[in-house]
Order: sequence, then C-alpha cells, then structure tokens
Amino acid sequence: MTLLRLCTLAGSLALTAPALAQQGTKADAATLAKIKDEGLNRSKVMETAFYLTDVCGPRLAGSEGLARANEWTKKQLTDWGLTKANIEPWGTFGRGWDIDKSYVAMTVPYYHTLIGAPKAWTPGTNGLLKKSVVVVKATTEAELDQYKGQLRDKIVLLSVANAPKPSFEPDARRHSDEELKKMADFKPEAPTTPRPVDAEAEKRMADRKALMAVRTKLADMLVSEGAAAVLSSRGGSDGTFFTSNGAPYAADAKPVLPELEMAPEDQLRLIRLAEAGIPVQLELETRTRFQTQDLKGYNVVAEIPGTDKKLKSEVVMLGGHLDSWHAATGATDNAAGCAIMMEAVRILKATGVQPRRTIRIALWGEEEQGLHGSRGYVKNHFADPATMQLLPEHEKLAAYFNLDNGAGKIRGIYAQGNEAVAPIFQDWLKPFADMGATTVTLRNTGGTDHLSFDAVGLPGFQFIQDPLDYGTRTHHTNMDTYERLPADDLKQASVVVASFVYQAAMRDAKLPRKPLPAAKPEGRM
Repeated sequence: MTLLRLCTLAGSLALTAPALAQQGTKADAATLAKIKDEGLNRSKVMETAFYLTDVCGPRLAGSEGLARANEWTKKQLTDWGLTKANIEPWGTFGRGWDIDKSYVAMTVPYYHTLIGAPKAWTPGTNGLLKKSVVVVKATTEAELDQYKGQLRDKIVLLSVANAPKPSFEPDARRHSDEELKKMADFKPEAPTTPRPVDAEAEKRMADRKALMAVRTKLADMLVSEGAAAVLSSRGGSDGTFFTSNGAPYAADAKPVLPELEMAPEDQLRLIRLAEAGIPVQLELETRTRFQTQDLKGYNVVAEIPGTDKKLKSEVVMLGGHLDSWHAATGATDNAAGCAIMMEAVRILKATGVQPRRTIRIALWGEEEQGLHGSRGYVKNHFADPATMQLLPEHEKLAAYFNLDNGAGKIRGIYAQGNEAVAPIFQDWLKPFADMGATTVTLRNTGGTDHLSFDAVGLPGFQFIQDPLDYGTRTHHTNMDTYERLPADDLKQASVVVASFVYQAAMRDAKLPRKPLPAAKPEGRM
C-alpha cells in the first residue's frame, strides 16, 4: 500500500460522525418511518411493473413497445404529481424494429412446434417457408469453404455452443453473509499496482473475437450462397433461450438473412436428426418491420421540485433503463428497476416530502445497445467524456442512483471506488438493517447506466441486489416475464431507494466526488 493510499484511507476514516453532521442534515426518523409505511403497506410497484411488462409489452430500442412505455410512464409520473415530465431525445440511435408474426415448426419426419424468436433487426421471410435443413459447423474461416454450393434454398442450422447439462443447483439464490462481508471488506488496489495477466480471460476474449469473425464471414456467405433462413442458439436450458440482435440497427446496415434464435433442446434435436441422415423439413414464417422515419432515441424524465432557495437548483437523480430485449417482456431487465424508481418518487410524493434539492427521475432508452440513452443525456447535460469540457449542470448534480441488476431486494450499494462517500452510505443504510440492506462496498460494478455519470466524474452509484435467477434464467431470455418479480423484494427496494434519494436531497452538501477523470478521445468508459 502506497503512502498516498494510506493518507487517503486515513482521511476517509477520519470522517467521523461530527464531521458528517457538519456536512449534512441528519435523517429525519419520522420521515423515514413514513417512507417505510407507504412503500410497504400501500405499494403500487407491482401495478407499475404490470403496466410496463404485460401492457406495454417488449420494449426493444426503437420499437412500438418502447414508445408505448415512454408515453405511459410520462403520463403516470405526471398523474402522481411530478413536474416537467418529458420524453426527451438524447440523439440519433438508428432504425426501430418490430415483430408482427413469428412461427416455426418441424413438419418432417413428424410435426412438432418449436421454441424460438427472430433475432432483432433481422428481416422477415416474405411468406411461409417450407424448406429442408442443412447443418453448418465451422469454428474457423477455412472450415466454411466445405459448405459452398450446399446452402441454396436451405434453412441453415448452426451449432449450439453451450448444450444444456443436468444441474443440481437452484436457479435462484440470495447473497450469503460471507459474500456480503467479502464485498464490505474489499480494498481497491493502489493505482500503481499492475494487474496480473489473466491468461484464461485473454484466451477467452481471443476465441470470442475469432468466432465473431467467422460468424461475420458466414453471414455474408449465407446471403451470397442463397440460403433461405438461419436457426441459431446461444444456449439456455429447459426451453429458455438467450436473445440478441442479428443485424446492426444502423440505417445503412448491409442485408442479412431471416434468423431465429432457438431453445437449445429444439435446435439440438434438429441437428441430431439431420446428422443421422434423416430428412428434416421445417415451416417457418416471420414478419418484421423496420421503422426508419424517426431515428432518434429518447429518455423519459420528470421532477419533484426542490424547495430550498439555495439548493433547489441542484439535482438528485435516480433511474434505470426502460428498454428491453424482445423475446419476453423485460421484467427483470429492467422493468423491475424502472418500477422501483417510479415507486420511489411516488412514495416521496405520497408522504409529502419537501426536498431541499430537486429530485429528477430518468428512464433511459437504448441501454441494451451500449448505454446510449444515459450516455447521450450526460453528454447533453453534463460533459462529453471525450473532451471533459464541463457544462454548467455538471456542478449542480448532487448524486445519481441506478437500479438494473434484476428483481432481487437491495442488500447495499457499490460506492464505485469513492472512499469519501462510503461512511455516508453506511449511515444511510442503518435504518434498513432489519430489511437486509447493510453492505457498502468500494468495488466498482459495470454494465449499466451509472457508468455514464462516473465517466465524467459525477457521483453515480448502482445498488447491490440479490441475484435470484437473473443470471441463470431471465437475463436477456424468453423467460424474463412478470412472474419473475417477487413483490416483497420490489417493495423493499423501493423503500431503500426512496430513503437514499430523500437523504441526498436533504443534506447540506452534495455527495463527495472522485477526482475528474482524464478525457477519453473515443468516449470509452
């Protein structure tokens, strides 16, 4: 541990209770009790989740479902008494895409319906296809040559990289005490400490890049060879399959074939039959639509105005991404996070809180394709990470809180390497120890919208959540539905979020910030 690191740590530990009291307003126990009472006994979080999932439907970037969700959330936030509700464009995204029909079945050697859905941004079949299949297995570009001349007018079956295996572990789990303690005990490495080379991780990355190159060449080959359609699978089990995009969403994207992602059990059955020399025929029809009139992406924003003459121009933000993938209704990813954040502001309005700072909720668009909604918002309002030229609003942001790790209850918060904020968060969590929220970790966590804020030196944080079956069953799959949302977990999370937002809005000082990062010319995070 370097001397600089020791001094920094000593300084953060010296931030005692009296010092904290000078920086902020102590939590009002009566208000926290009201927040708990409203959020646990008169919750509307499951009603909100129902509308976001079952009523609005899948919310793929640029789709009609996302547009419905934008309109509904704007109206709902307004009905709850928030002000300045707006569907705000963040910039250019690309083509929207919707599914009007999807059907696939095996007809020879016998009839059986199959589980699958079109990959996003792939074209439709232009009518019902009745075709034979051919299996293509290639892990190198050289292996593709053996299939030339065999693909015309065929439905191509691609190999399954991760075949289902029996598992004796439950899908869902909660964080153990040992895991939470390990998070709490985490100490960041000194900046000068070189990271050890992870040879296995580097090999996995190299193998992935090589496979992606093969897949790109194969896509071009399938079009030039005149294949009819493609069936693929990225794994899963028990009828669950993972979904993604099969073509770029850019308006000038080059043509690809119709492609369905399949449940691996169905895909593997077709492959086994074909490789045994048994003729296999399929019926397949997809109807998809591209929306090219409006290429913009949007975020939904609304506010609870601040009341303090000096502090009301400062803002505490909370949010989650509203878009989802399309094979299900995006319940855990991320209707749960949006429903909790909406419930948090509803609770604050219902309890009559008069925040000193303005509270602003943001429901992000186009997160799944690269955090586009939050990145665009940060660039428009705060700073461009490529130049780090700060806009006036940069100074006014007190904090941003994010939720996007499934539907599990909150167990604590990632401090994102911000040592000065850790004791503040530990204090804020004390009223929720009996609800399982106790842990503050200095660990960074990635993959979601708080990174857009962190990238320009703003205090952005993601909560720690119980994983449940997020990584094993629902994340980017056809099983991400309302049934995966445990009501008690969503209620607990709503109360914790409302409390954090309230306390950030009431304290005298904004939350401490890390040093400003250097500009990144490509805007990478």
